[in-house]
Amino acid sequence: MKPMSIEFVLNHGRFALISAIGVCLSVAHLTPALAQSSITLFGVADEGLTFSTNAGGKRQYALTSGNEGQSRWGLKGTEDLGGGLSALFTLEGGFNGSNGTMTQGGTLLGRQAFVGLSSNDLGTLTLGRQYPITYDYVGIFTAGGVWALTGAGYGAHPADLDDMDGSERINNAVKYRSPSFEGFSFAAMYSFGGVAGHISRNAYYSAAASYANGPIALGAAYAMAKNPNFSVFGSNASASTTAANMSGPVISGLAGAGSLEIAGVGGSYQIGRATLAAAYTHSSFNSLGATAVTGVNSAALGRAAVFNIAEISVRYMVTPALMLCAAYEYTAAGGLAGRDGARYNQVDLGADYFASKRTDVYAMAVFQTASGYDSTGKKAVASLAYAIPSTSNRQLVAVVGVRHRF
Repeated sequence: MKPMSIEFVLNHGRFALISAIGVCLSVAHLTPALAQSSITLFGVADEGLTFSTNAGGKRQYALTSGNEGQSRWGLKGTEDLGGGLSALFTLEGGFNGSNGTMTQGGTLLGRQAFVGLSSNDLGTLTLGRQYPITYDYVGIFTAGGVWALTGAGYGAHPADLDDMDGSERINNAVKYRSPSFEGFSFAAMYSFGGVAGHISRNAYYSAAASYANGPIALGAAYAMAKNPNFSVFGSNASASTTAANMSGPVISGLAGAGSLEIAGVGGSYQIGRATLAAAYTHSSFNSLGATAVTGVNSAALGRAAVFNIAEISVRYMVTPALMLCAAYEYTAAGGLAGRDGARYNQVDLGADYFASKRTDVYAMAVFQTASGYDSTGKKAVASLAYAIPSTSNRQLVAVVGVRHRF
């Protein structure tokens, strides 16, 4: 019996060796295919100390999250399908690092959630919850969209009414982006409103184009949103389907608008260590009162509310690790109900020190003054985007913090 046992062991060993070689050959055969696909876990953790000179009539000191870059986590991936075609996806949610809660109104994947196909020759088509094209093509030339407390939104244009900060997302969206043709590219987006029997209700569509060559970059975009209180400002899970989602005195009185049109142009030019940028947007809340919103009578303000916003900014790399920034923004609102429209003057200042490729320490300040009358029919007060409005015509918000990317 003993020799039989030895033979069995030897035979079993040969079988195991052959099996192992087969597995290795199989893995070697699959490795090239696996190497053409990737999934990446990424995110940002951002915390800082925030000071406001007037938050509802009082000074405010607070620990805040997502100031310079909104705190977030996400997954993104690609798969090579061959012939220059690949599949891609992004799933991204925001969180408040100070208390662990979700941002974007409690929406699990509130920042982005889309899947699509990308071709080297034909461009990229994506479907899902996405950034608006206005931000992709013009917002990148604004201080609020790039460096001025972009995560918190304080450095954005008043109420971020033109969405140059990218704070709002578009649901049910189909977005196409072309490849670059000698520096030129273009894009288009359409969002289905999702209201049965009303194909245009809550719909959103836009188009944009850009040009980049050496130190010069240019962009232009146009967007039309039906029922903006619900389609643009009401895109989060906690948004109301009947009441106002447009908050703050700059635009809250306009929640009943039937549509919102945004047109913008921007550009930048790099000179050595400095990058100069400028942007202009024209926004019009049309057919005031056409959208029924509980507790809001927009029709009393007139037929339309118009905002023209101009901005200039500069970024200067003192060293490869230290960036200094400054911007000036001017907002002129058209008159409402026979009153002079509001005027907002805003200055953004900042310093950002990059301790490494993944970690930076920043100090930012945003100051605004206001005059005229706002959408509530009252004398305009300073109201930095996403901050508690001031009770006077002046407001300063300053933040010192640290941001870590992973």
